[in-house]
Amino acid sequence: MRGKPLAVLFVTILIDLLGFGVIIPILPIYTKELGAGNLAVSLVGFVFPLMQFLFAPLMGTISDRYGRKPIIAGSLYVNIVGYTLFANAATVPLLFMGRLLNGIGSANLGAAQAYIADVVPIERRAKAYGIIGAAFGLGFIFGPPLGGMVKEYLGMGAVGYTLVALCVINLAIVHLFLPESIKAKNHGGRLNLNPLHGMDKAWARPALRWVISMNFVYVIAFSLMQLASALLWKERYGLKDLHISYLFMYIGFMSALFQGGLVGIMAKHMGEHRMLLVGSLLVALGLGFLAAPGPPSFVAVELACLGLMALGNAMLMPALTSLVSKNSDERSQGAMLGINQSMSALARAIGFLFSASLYGILFFLPFVIGATLMVVVLLMALAFGRHGQGQNESSQT
Repeated sequence: MRGKPLAVLFVTILIDLLGFGVIIPILPIYTKELGAGNLAVSLVGFVFPLMQFLFAPLMGTISDRYGRKPIIAGSLYVNIVGYTLFANAATVPLLFMGRLLNGIGSANLGAAQAYIADVVPIERRAKAYGIIGAAFGLGFIFGPPLGGMVKEYLGMGAVGYTLVALCVINLAIVHLFLPESIKAKNHGGRLNLNPLHGMDKAWARPALRWVISMNFVYVIAFSLMQLASALLWKERYGLKDLHISYLFMYIGFMSALFQGGLVGIMAKHMGEHRMLLVGSLLVALGLGFLAAPGPPSFVAVELACLGLMALGNAMLMPALTSLVSKNSDERSQGAMLGINQSMSALARAIGFLFSASLYGILFFLPFVIGATLMVVVLLMALAFGRHGQGQNESSQT
């Protein structure tokens, strides 16, 4: 029974993340084409994860109460409106509003993660959460070249309407083939619109406190490079939009390869803690050298750095998500995973807010600061292994 829902959920997440893959490589460049500066580029990138931060816990909590399927389907309706506005965005304010709505519509990942927790036994969740990472990777394989080619030959409006069509397909799949995953819904209490609602419960569990904090710093570090890298490749190395899309496609290909094929093996033989340690080190190395090469060695160094980051990400994402799930009780899976997703969105918003801005000061700053933050994550993972796990075990006995 688990196989079919997970397959449908994989397709749903893939199409949802395909929209992110289509837009992220061309968004900073298109924002500048509309006359914006580096700060405006950061703000347009910032509003999408900010809305995810504000709405993810609410969606996770509502999914505990009313079911996962209504949240996943409803978010797609919002995305259809957002992408329609995006398709007609000829000014920076309209582009900003489109990204705002799409941020709300994309705040559903906590519900999707909770769906996996509903149907997969606890000992197999690290591998199952790898499907989200694999979908993210595949979204970056097909999304960037799709966005780059459509923009190059048909214009930005066609990019928006392509995403509208994908959301309609996604919505049809959800309505027709995705069954509800929870039978006993939690109707008690009242809804809280505070994006940090429930954080006190998460913080009361020592292991959750460690894991959510590590995830927060990691996502800031990774997000610092996303807008800045497109500007770096465009302005310092003279790449075209389509070539930039190919580099993002390479990230997606390597992520899908590692997360789809290696996560289960790594989780079995290494365990989540070692995955955290090795993954943090690999991402730190990749970020640290991404802006280092001169033109002669540019391609080789960039591909090597992006490969290291993809492998590190393949270890970190499922390990952190699995640890959140393992340290949450069954009736609050959606809430705890929603809180983690919300904190990820806040971290992504912080990273995006400073990505292009730091790039405007010194082009290498976002990458060096990101690498430094990953060293912090590595140290936190070491401390978690020595203290966090032991505290959690003692707190549950």
